Amino acid sequence: SGSGRSPHWALHHALAALILNMETTSRRSWPAGFMWGTGASSTQSEGAAPASDWVEWERAGNAPPSGNGNGFAERYAEDFSLLSQLGLTHHRLSIEWARIEPECGVHDQIAIEHYRAMLQSARNIGIRPWVCLHHFTLPKWFADLGGFLIDENRTKYWSRHVDFVANTFGDLVHGWQPVNETNYYPTAAYLGRGWSPGHNDLEEWRTVTEQMQLATAEAAVRLKKTGAPVASVFGLSTVHLLDDESASHDFVTRFYASNWNAGLELFRSGVLQVADRAPIIRPDLAGSFDMIGFSYYCAFGVRNGQLALYPEDAPLSPLGYTIWPDGLRLILNKLHAELPRIPLLIAEYGIGTNDDDLRAAYLADGLDITHDAIARGIPVKGFFHWTAVDNYEWLHGFDLKFGLIDINRQVKKSALTLQAETP
Repeated sequence: SGSGRSPHWALHHALAALILNMETTSRRSWPAGFMWGTGASSTQSEGAAPASDWVEWERAGNAPPSGNGNGFAERYAEDFSLLSQLGLTHHRLSIEWARIEPECGVHDQIAIEHYRAMLQSARNIGIRPWVCLHHFTLPKWFADLGGFLIDENRTKYWSRHVDFVANTFGDLVHGWQPVNETNYYPTAAYLGRGWSPGHNDLEEWRTVTEQMQLATAEAAVRLKKTGAPVASVFGLSTVHLLDDESASHDFVTRFYASNWNAGLELFRSGVLQVADRAPIIRPDLAGSFDMIGFSYYCAFGVRNGQLALYPEDAPLSPLGYTIWPDGLRLILNKLHAELPRIPLLIAEYGIGTNDDDLRAAYLADGLDITHDAIARGIPVKGFFHWTAVDNYEWLHGFDLKFGLIDINRQVKKSALTLQAETP
């Protein structure tokens, strides 16, 4: 023919299409009760609360305005319906402290009822809600008191808040992930990464790291009493030596001590040690979580005693780190080696990009890695994609897309990659 194709091309094409259709409609076997979910935060999806430290941060020009986020506060029922249609059964949201307690000791009943309606809506449609109590932002009154720099703020105000949330929302919550990226918040806010309050002080970082680890574990112990499961959300990366300099070896040791050992050792033994500070002995906090949950976004290299890209030839994310799904396997292997009998939860896995084909490929790789880990005996209990609907990405505003669904509620092709695995 004039097309240059063989006479059998149409048959081959039809067979290929049939095979592709069979592959995309078949589903792999996953463990019974495996949790398919998404995650989001209040500030990112609802916009900064008027009584929060973040809205003040925006007004001072330190971050783009968040407005009403992606409109989740009004469109939550629609969003839950879309997630359910994709076969997803779990969603983590955050109940914003600054919305339900805008002034110290004064609770906003309208905001409380709004969050209760949100949780009930999820349950009505078959989405099991997980709740986070702290996702990077604080009530301004708490921040003005010194935030988590002050021990009494944790033991008095934070503890009181955890009790209130447990008592007020516990009947509607399927599970708890009390603090988002416990180990990253101190770095973002107290080591010059651009988060409120914008400090860059190593000693303050150590203090807040201690306080956040204690605050997270203490909240977990209290929230367990509601009868719902509790998972951590540690932001985890692996680090890889790119030279043999002593400074690089020292950096790797310090990195694992602060980003892995602090929280995991507190969970394992009830002992918390941050940097060269004296250990804090808290046997009551050992075993505080039902699952060790984590977020994975990248791995790091270390050269000349400083962080570097890893792998050096991997494509670069707009956030400045390399796009490397294989790091997820390393995280799962390392956690399982250190905590062999503890259930694991992939609490965040996603990629910030406008290239949805890249998102789909990255998601497919992550699902392959997760499935393989389970086949090798690693007890992974769930996979939460970050995020559901494109939203406000902190210092990047609305320019960086992480969602399976766009802000106009159009489902992206990448969502079908996840849907192909769900029950």
